[in-house]
Amino acid sequence: MMDYSEDDIALAAEYALGTLDADERAQAETMMSVDKEFAATVEAWQHKLGVLNQMVGSVEPRPEVWNKIKTTVGLSEAQAALMLPEAPPVTSEAVEPLALADTSNVIRLSAQARRWRNVATFTTAIAAALTAMIAVGVYQPDLLPEAIRPKPRTQVAEVKTPSAPTPRSAQYVAVLQKEGGAPAFILTVDAATRSFTVRKVGASAEPGKSFELWLISDKLQRPRSLGVIGNSDFTARAVLASYDNDVINNATYAVTVEQAGGSPDGMPHSAPIFTGKLIETVPPAAPAPSSAR
Repeated sequence: MMDYSEDDIALAAEYALGTLDADERAQAETMMSVDKEFAATVEAWQHKLGVLNQMVGSVEPRPEVWNKIKTTVGLSEAQAALMLPEAPPVTSEAVEPLALADTSNVIRLSAQARRWRNVATFTTAIAAALTAMIAVGVYQPDLLPEAIRPKPRTQVAEVKTPSAPTPRSAQYVAVLQKEGGAPAFILTVDAATRSFTVRKVGASAEPGKSFELWLISDKLQRPRSLGVIGNSDFTARAVLASYDNDVINNATYAVTVEQAGGSPDGMPHSAPIFTGKLIETVPPAAPAPSSAR
């Protein structure tokens, strides 16, 4: 992109404002016709200043104002011929110092300052009018024309009520032990999730053997394996989901000794050595009573 001087940029801006005289406007139009980038600069100024101009409504002066303007500039009556005083004769001594003086910089700076002053004055006036319109729109919108009056905004506030706490689920416990012996395992069942946890208490597996937990119910044709009890203190699983609550709550839970890794065919290969039945330890929370209205 071509680099333009500040004077060229000011010329483009003032052309967009329409404040150039005839010679300067002809100069700008000539540059636009031969230089596409300069024409694009003028168009950019027109877009920038045009948006501001569209936001300020036009005001038509009253007829008496036009009459005063015509009277001031002398258009209300016939104009007399303009008589200029005769200039004194120019001597060679007076011409020589003037010829030596270079006034091009003075003329250039004066034209540049005038252009930028015109641009600054115009944009400042539009900005001031725009500020006034914004202030009126905020504090007294009824004074604005209906076309540019700000529309009332409705804000909807969403208030989220805290969710009700999850009701406590019933808890069941079975102590798995030999008849009359000390507890070997403690089985805990959550009624809501139908998951269980086995807590190892006093049992210890033989080398090369594994403890396996079984569910025994008269509603089932054979014992169902609930998996091998691990070597850690706690073993948790969620394998009761396929059984209904009646089977879970009334079944007998038994532990057998199987080969390492558990029964290979899903059938117990030894008699149960520890058994127990579930008892309810924590009842489910009752629903909160509804308030009367």
